[in-house]
Amino acid sequence: MTGHNDVWNALYEAWSTGETSGLATVVRTFGSAPRLAGSSMLVTTEGRVVGSVSGGCVEGDVLERARETILNGTPQRATYGISDDDAFGVGLTCGGTLEVFVEPVSTRTFPELAEVIESARAGIPVAVATVLDHPRPEAVGAHVVVRADGHHCSLHPSDAPPGLMDGARELLRRGAHGLLAYDTEDVRVFVRPLVPPPRMLLFGAGDFAAALAAIGRTMDYRVTVCDARPLFTTADRFPDADEVVVARPDQYLAREAAAGRVDTRTVIVSFSHDPKFDIPLLETALGLDAAYVGAMGSRRTHMHRVRALREAGVPVHALTRLSSPVGLDLGGHSPAETAVSIAAEIIATRYGGRGEPLSHRAGPVHTLRAAG
Repeated sequence: MTGHNDVWNALYEAWSTGETSGLATVVRTFGSAPRLAGSSMLVTTEGRVVGSVSGGCVEGDVLERARETILNGTPQRATYGISDDDAFGVGLTCGGTLEVFVEPVSTRTFPELAEVIESARAGIPVAVATVLDHPRPEAVGAHVVVRADGHHCSLHPSDAPPGLMDGARELLRRGAHGLLAYDTEDVRVFVRPLVPPPRMLLFGAGDFAAALAAIGRTMDYRVTVCDARPLFTTADRFPDADEVVVARPDQYLAREAAAGRVDTRTVIVSFSHDPKFDIPLLETALGLDAAYVGAMGSRRTHMHRVRALREAGVPVHALTRLSSPVGLDLGGHSPAETAVSIAAEIIATRYGGRGEPLSHRAGPVHTLRAAG
């Protein structure tokens, strides 16, 4: 679980003791909303609050709704947008609109929670599909636990719209939150994936990799640093990495891919200046369906790199996916500054950003495209 793991861990802790908690989740956003769909806030009967749905704008009102739903056991929805009258009350001062679903969570309302948490902690991708709207009021708040190999649900089969499982599994495959709407049946279902953290694979045990590992960790990536040189590839040199591996980069990446540990969210960056490691690594990386492949080096290095990759048989369309020289042009030079520029390009790639100053353009501050 990434990002919202604190909320789910706290939810499970309260659930295990027999408590009823209030779970508020952003299920839809419009415009410059401060949080993405899937952002959650938990309120326990003891008054503990974990997480956030807006960064502070509407938390007070959501807190009261969560307390209400704990007491009456009834889910509710609320929509928040900016208004002239109460923009600094329960409106979003930054603009945009949020739709929030607040549900009571207990062993009665969510008996499948233990299965969800056990799967997530074991590193097994799992998604929770929650009914937001349904012609039968008693179906609202029902859950379907979706795994690649099957599903388990408290939703009666006759209440499940056709295509729900396929839609939920596709979102789970992409690790993306999503709202599934079935207009002909007036049914809406929100799907929340709980998946292992996305991976950031850094090849080349140097200062630049150490700097990006620190940033990658704050971005909720599981960071691995890999290099074939044991003298440089030590855990004490990379305190922010989750794993430090001594191996040939291309061989390690090929093994991880074959084991299913590289997916469409994986970020790969090469800091190697040695073609005998760099070229085989990038040849392997560009043959995978990874989210981002970058390589450090000068313009001259890039020209030699592209020529070598072409000679190795890498197709032109694959080469267009290579970010080389890596990073956005921020003007920095130090390892820390370079790491910021690489992280900025990863973020821009992930969300479809253009990397330009927000002050130089009109329109919403936040993009509408969710990470997938």
